[in-house]
Amino acid sequence: MAKVIGGAALPNIPWQDKPKGETMPVWRYTGNPIIGRNGNKVSNSVFNSAVIPFKDGFAGVFRADDRTGHMDIYAGASPDALKWTIEDEPIVFQGKDQEILRKEYRYDPRVCFMDDRYYITWCNGYHGPTIGVAYTYDFKTFTQLENAFLPFNRNGVLFPRKIGGVYMMMSRPSDNGHTPFGDMYVSQSPDMEFWGRHRYMMGTTHGWQSTKIGAGPIPIETDEGWLMIYHGVITTCNGFVYRTGCALLDIDEPWKVLHRSREYILGPIEPYECVGDVPNVAFPCAALCDAATGRLAMYYGCADTVTGVAFSTVDELVRHAKEC
Repeated sequence: MAKVIGGAALPNIPWQDKPKGETMPVWRYTGNPIIGRNGNKVSNSVFNSAVIPFKDGFAGVFRADDRTGHMDIYAGASPDALKWTIEDEPIVFQGKDQEILRKEYRYDPRVCFMDDRYYITWCNGYHGPTIGVAYTYDFKTFTQLENAFLPFNRNGVLFPRKIGGVYMMMSRPSDNGHTPFGDMYVSQSPDMEFWGRHRYMMGTTHGWQSTKIGAGPIPIETDEGWLMIYHGVITTCNGFVYRTGCALLDIDEPWKVLHRSREYILGPIEPYECVGDVPNVAFPCAALCDAATGRLAMYYGCADTVTGVAFSTVDELVRHAKEC
């Protein structure tokens, strides 16, 4: 049985037992979607967002597209990780360089606790999409660092600890539009500012992950490798379809893929996943994991419109990556 390494016990994460007769390794929360279009006063949609344990409850950074069509990220809080209060004003970053602080657009955040702070990465507009990086201690004051990469890049996801003495981040180089291609890479940094030693990780294959792929939640360290949840895209006659898969990565050299699921673990089948601003999307961005039990609550964007939760266990996903 796969075990979580280095994680914390989180007995208060959302959970529902696997329904009788369910054959998929991931099952949906019966109260989905947990956040609708009107997540705050200005939102047209709230999706592709990141949550994390914080103090006695939970905090998050949320993508909310407003009713002008502008994409930005907002702080939020919750006592139970299901009922969320999201700020009505987007995050205002502080930092040393006004060139980096100027805002074009921001979307698809991830949040990672490391060292003594919470790091946020997101797709940041800087003459095209790149990976923005910032940190906070309290989800009230946010300090922005240098962009990690040149444009064009998306899906920047940090590993939750240094590996071999350096920080590591996954990303998916892209173009300036709705990229019809995309493989994943791992980059390294001594200081969270200068990124290099880029290593190819994995690329597109067949079927549901044949057009492009990208990292999802912060990877989970297990005794069998890093458990990485990711999205895969196929181009159909009706456009892109986004589904979710999982993989196991080498602990010391995480660009080396040990196992990778051939079958997806979650795909858009419910009405709230199939109908919305962008139909047929199940896009994972965060996962809460109880290290004591291996229970996992995964947060995902549905049809680029609302936010859902789905459940699994670390052991079930490790077995799926290895066997399916």
